[in-house]
Amino acid sequence: MIRCVDVRKIYRTGGRSVEALRGLSVEIEGGGFDAIMGRSGSGKSTLLHLLGALDRPDSGTIEVAGVRIDTLTEKAATQYRRRGIGIVFQSYNLVPTMTAAENVQLPGLLGGDDPAHLRERSMELLDRLGLADRATHRPEALSGGEQQRVAIARALLYKPPVLLADEPTGNLDSRSAALVWKLLGDLAAEQDITVVMVTHEPEAASYCRRIFVVGDGVIRGVIDAEAEGGLDAGGVATRAQRLLGEAE
Repeated sequence: MIRCVDVRKIYRTGGRSVEALRGLSVEIEGGGFDAIMGRSGSGKSTLLHLLGALDRPDSGTIEVAGVRIDTLTEKAATQYRRRGIGIVFQSYNLVPTMTAAENVQLPGLLGGDDPAHLRERSMELLDRLGLADRATHRPEALSGGEQQRVAIARALLYKPPVLLADEPTGNLDSRSAALVWKLLGDLAAEQDITVVMVTHEPEAASYCRRIFVVGDGVIRGVIDAEAEGGLDAGGVATRAQRLLGEAE
């Protein structure tokens, strides 16, 4: 479960204030693939950064998998990001001099974990993501889709209950993007983890169970695609526009 209550976040730059989140409240049930969808500047990426303890809210409470993350110390937040949650970004953030397997192992190597266990775990993850034969390749020898799958494997190293993905297919072609969206859905179903993807793309959101539509820093409504038997990109776009239009 992810629970946010009256979350506010204000950024101050150059003498002006921008209210990114304006008392946002939301509950996301555990075990599924959900989307946070909104236009540029809606506050969706700010929300994901707060869920990942990459930033702190100015007010409100945030609970992820039973942990109140808005009150964590910096040390506890670092530990939470390393072991309590997985985060995947649009840029793959792979170390160019390391192989795919070494990149997956990196968080554990930095934490001083057993190298033999890390090697075994990295191969297990790469095999699950269809990359076992690419384990010894460096990022430059991998396609964009393969690099993103390596990044996903790294995020799953410690079997986190929640995986956050911030526009994970923004740098990929349509075929590679579709493979990543399907993969995220399969991981949520098979491993009973909560996958939350931030996106502005209706096509990406169409792979999700539910879509939380964000506008002007608050949740404008929820599209329950699962209850409707699934929606294509057009269906998602139409319902999202209706929610945002009603809010205006």
